[in-house]
Amino acid sequence: MTDTPSANAPREGSLEAPFRFPIDWRNPDFYDLSKVEAEMERVFEICHGCRRCFNLCDSFPRLFDLIDEGPTGEIDGVKKQDYGKVTEACTLCDMCFMTKCPYVPPHEWAVDFPHLLLRHRAAKRKAEGGEWVREQLGETDRNGKLAAPVAGLANWASDRSNSFTRGLMESTLGVDREALLPKYHSKKATDLASPAPDPAGPSFGKRKAVIYATCFAEYNQPSTAAAALAVLARQGVETKMVYPVCCGMPQLEAGDLSEVSDRATKVSAALAPYIADGYDVLALTASCGLMMKFEWPLILPESEAVKTLSAATRDICEYVVQLSKAEGLAEGLSPIEGGVTIHHACHARAQNMGAKSAEMLRLIPGTKVDLVERCSGHGGTFGVMKETRPLAVKVGKPAARQVAQKADANLCSDCPLACKHLGQLLAADLKEGESPPRQSHPIEILARAYGLA
Repeated sequence: MTDTPSANAPREGSLEAPFRFPIDWRNPDFYDLSKVEAEMERVFEICHGCRRCFNLCDSFPRLFDLIDEGPTGEIDGVKKQDYGKVTEACTLCDMCFMTKCPYVPPHEWAVDFPHLLLRHRAAKRKAEGGEWVREQLGETDRNGKLAAPVAGLANWASDRSNSFTRGLMESTLGVDREALLPKYHSKKATDLASPAPDPAGPSFGKRKAVIYATCFAEYNQPSTAAAALAVLARQGVETKMVYPVCCGMPQLEAGDLSEVSDRATKVSAALAPYIADGYDVLALTASCGLMMKFEWPLILPESEAVKTLSAATRDICEYVVQLSKAEGLAEGLSPIEGGVTIHHACHARAQNMGAKSAEMLRLIPGTKVDLVERCSGHGGTFGVMKETRPLAVKVGKPAARQVAQKADANLCSDCPLACKHLGQLLAADLKEGESPPRQSHPIEILARAYGLA
């Protein structure tokens, strides 16, 4: 629910930075559908008169089509039950709020389109219940723990080449048979031993970091965690790997804000002793970094532990760039042959820190580094479910075309799911004999440049 700014609040054109109001999810009015729809009508009317976001996600074309094809050509001609079509297409990428909308707070209209649609999802979930399959897919910790002991079998069943099991998943669960699903590993990120810090590293004795593994690195891509440990050890940073529980991004997307609150409380409590002992906190994926830095403080604004964690958290690439500026990086970097295209994921852009992954990889000598800043369209389960995957492909194709134009041998992204999605879109357009670029996380490419991976 959005608070109303006071009459003397700064207006559009002021020099103050945009801000967001705390999410009032514990207020019963937050879930009152009639009040939610009234606020949606107000905001949609503003969007109708502006239309700067027409080329972002499919939410805006859907909204404008509903208006233009309605009986009045205005928002009053759109049925309230059709508002859900706009909400469905939102991946909570935050790009409208961050890069396009001129009416975000401190403007008196106080438009926050993503958080309004989040409220709509939460209200619909409260009234009608959640989408069972999507919510089961979002139980990343449970799924990872169940799959790890039988990783080979789980990966066999989920592979796109397995037409029987993928056909069954599509017909019973609605999981698109063409979507790439994450692989599982029997050895998790937290099973990895932390290398001793290099005494010759420029940050030796100056830095300590605790890595929040994230559910994806913990269960699906521990190579990212291994690369981060190795790179930081080379710099002389004393590093530990911790994973209390998933950050709750899947639950945020589903509108289950109470569960997100519980996860923020657990993770902030688990990491508090490290912060008190002087450790920096590092996130390995963009979505988790965004949750820890920005979303959790809006969900639990009264929590000092969450505020402290937010201030202590850095993206892994952001942190390496900080090391390079403060103490310098260890010598021994070698060029990456064939060049690297970096997809700047929306959840990294929304952290408002700049393209730190590109800045980090440009520290590798003799390496061509290109940047693509278009949404991949994946959006968690949005890119997996048969109902929404066509939109994920539609939104991702312009980004894939830009990647193809760079013609680099390597592709990386701050978001591992975005990277895999773009890689699949690229592979679909390859000619015979061509191969898609090698896909990985930016920190894995830096580790390769050091000869550590």
